[in-house]
Amino acid sequence: MAGHSQFKNIMHRKGRQDAMKSKLFGKLAREITVAAKLGTPDPAMNPRLRAAVIAARAENMPKDNIERAIKKALGGEGENYDEIRYEGYGPGGVAVIVEVLTDNRNRTASDVRSYFTKSGGNLAETGAVSFMFDRLGVIEYDAGVASPDAMLEAAIEAGADDVASGEGGHEIYAAQESFHEVAKALEARFGEPRKAALTWKPQNTIAVDDEAGEKLLRLMDTLNEHDDVQNVYANFEVSDALMARMAG
Repeated sequence: MAGHSQFKNIMHRKGRQDAMKSKLFGKLAREITVAAKLGTPDPAMNPRLRAAVIAARAENMPKDNIERAIKKALGGEGENYDEIRYEGYGPGGVAVIVEVLTDNRNRTASDVRSYFTKSGGNLAETGAVSFMFDRLGVIEYDAGVASPDAMLEAAIEAGADDVASGEGGHEIYAAQESFHEVAKALEARFGEPRKAALTWKPQNTIAVDDEAGEKLLRLMDTLNEHDDVQNVYANFEVSDALMARMAG
């Protein structure tokens, strides 16, 4: 009986993973189409589209899906999406930024507001928390690509502002204005990165207890599961024990 239950559990988790992958591909395709519509359909000439294609490849999105998303923009097909940034406070007063691409502003605003309210937080005006973050470009490489010293040297040469290296890999930060030049220089040296995108990096982080941390992680999960939500950023830290428990 235990074996049967375990098999059912694995099947359930596999189904959930497939559903999550499908949802993720949908979001990546949406960003590719929007980026191609706003600029040229050539990733080499369109930095935002290049970043979107890199993100899609990093998630093993099929090449056909990527090309189809670009063709949608060329043919003027598909919905017109509005880019909106929501800002608010989560449990424990943590600052949260939510970036969306939506074809229905009212629906998305209502959903995002309800998620914040149910978690014990509240949605605020645009600009209410973004001043606590820096708008930067981030380029990520796997740890095996270079030693921390070699990556730091290359990043400084390329014009980057900061580098964080650890077991999980290298994160190179660059000013928004110089981001694409820095990414290009590093790619010429180390190959295509696993990520190259604009991000909201918190200037400081707030350590929260496990109770608030659990509510925050659930809020982040709920937001990320919404079809219209592209990215969620927040300025908090939680204990390793809580992360392990939530991941289990």
